[in-house]
Amino acid sequence: MSTALRAFEMHFSIRYLFYLYLMYRPAFFTILLLLLFTSCKHYREYVKSDVTYYVDDENPPHNYLGKAENSIFKVEIETKILNRENKLEPLGLQVNAFGSFDVYWDGVFVGRNGQMAKPGRPEIPGTEMTYYQIPEKLAYIGKHVVTITGTQTKIREANRSIDVKLESYLRLHRAPLVVMSFMNLMAGAFLIASIYYFFLYINSTRKEIAVLLFGIICLLFFFLLIIEYVKFYVDIPYTHFYTRLKIIGWLTFIVSILVPWYFMLQFDFKRKRLFLFLLIVTLIGIYIDYYGHYDISAAYFTLAARVFSTIIAFDAAYRKTKGGLIVTIGLLAGFVVNYFMFYDFGLFIAFTILVFCMLYLHTIRAKALEEAHNASLLLSSRLQLELVKKNIQPHFLRNTLTSLIDWIEESPKQGVVFIRSLADEFDIMNSISEEAQIPIQKEIELCRKHLEIMSFRKEVSYKWEQNNIDENEQVPPALFHTIIENGITHSLPPKQGCITFVLSFSREKQYKQYKLLTIAKNRIRKRENNNGTGFKYIKARLSESYGNNWYFDSFAVEEGWCTTIKIFDKK
Repeated sequence: MSTALRAFEMHFSIRYLFYLYLMYRPAFFTILLLLLFTSCKHYREYVKSDVTYYVDDENPPHNYLGKAENSIFKVEIETKILNRENKLEPLGLQVNAFGSFDVYWDGVFVGRNGQMAKPGRPEIPGTEMTYYQIPEKLAYIGKHVVTITGTQTKIREANRSIDVKLESYLRLHRAPLVVMSFMNLMAGAFLIASIYYFFLYINSTRKEIAVLLFGIICLLFFFLLIIEYVKFYVDIPYTHFYTRLKIIGWLTFIVSILVPWYFMLQFDFKRKRLFLFLLIVTLIGIYIDYYGHYDISAAYFTLAARVFSTIIAFDAAYRKTKGGLIVTIGLLAGFVVNYFMFYDFGLFIAFTILVFCMLYLHTIRAKALEEAHNASLLLSSRLQLELVKKNIQPHFLRNTLTSLIDWIEESPKQGVVFIRSLADEFDIMNSISEEAQIPIQKEIELCRKHLEIMSFRKEVSYKWEQNNIDENEQVPPALFHTIIENGITHSLPPKQGCITFVLSFSREKQYKQYKLLTIAKNRIRKRENNNGTGFKYIKARLSESYGNNWYFDSFAVEEGWCTTIKIFDKK
């Protein structure tokens, strides 16, 4: 099976996979949105506080660290429980802070995060977020004091405050699991999509940058999801807290460049370089202005990418490009989702909608490829028919048979040679009629046999010469045969000498060239016409074998007529 056919089948398979999606698109989006919003509703129910509480933050503990690195800090946070909805579930305490510390509830030790620095023993960093269970006998309604005692020997310049949150202890652990269940499904889908499109790009004869970009975007988005929620799988010391945020920021930065670039390629957007330059400048400006504010910069990165992508989609919709309108609607839906939902959820859901828009564009491309493939099959069948018709046209057979009768009557020996040449040409035509390409020597043999037949028919001497022919090359069938037919038709029969056809081959860095020179006196033409039946056949054959990577020209020269064919290397 040819590489082109395998590539087509891979394109066709994705179209088949999205067939139901295209047929039932409204129901598909309805179910998708219901699932997404239902999942977010469940998450809000989980994070809904089990208690109604009050934290005294009139004097936030921003400056609680001592002057020395190993100095022990002590922070007391007053909390008031106003109501408990479910007393059957144990009460939990969530603490967000840098350092290594012990946590006390009303003076009772409830947990430890890392190990504090002591003389002769370095600090063992704790994680930025920890959960603790409050003893039930101490979880009564009223005022309480959360005391945190610890050290922070690293990243002291961050000057982060300490935040506490009361919640059902079980829900504190369940909430991340609910979120990760949906995010893992999304991550798996993007990983599979990236692998599929990488294979599609590698095995395709046409290396489309858009396919490669889509695979890279899916892979980066997979990593973005993993890095975002890796904190629930791995204990990350507070000393590496910003490392994860920096990775998320750079991944978002790169994705924010690639997504608009992808849409530029898919919609054939004009002034790609200028628009891409403006996008990069905008993203760099955001990075500089909000340096150190990781969540804000990531949010503005995605906003910039969405704005630029929307402009591209609007332009495509205005030009009535296929898929432009649906992508515009999807991008606007992303704005709406991001506005009404929490940033993390809005970001990933908006990105998911964006990827669905990209997949929709690929279904359109797959459909176009299928139509092109069907058209190529029809073209191939038609070209085979044209090739057979070349030697069974009524006027060709009539004139040939008439000449054959004359030769048999006048010179039986030459008549036999005529018959053999005619039979050989028909044999060659029959053997190559179903081929897309044949060896160059086979084509040359066909040309020689045809010149022998035409020498008998027209009683004109025809000569064939060739220079630097590479025997390993292959060409479409009857390519030069058609050219010499035109040369015979449009050349005046010489009074003396013969008409010579010279085929030359040369190879350059970016292309290979065939030049067929007809040395003869040209007939006077009423007009130049490069769109005759013969030329149409040649161009169709070149398109069938080489796509758009060819150049064809035929023109008068001092010696007679020259036809040039250049076949460019595939990029």
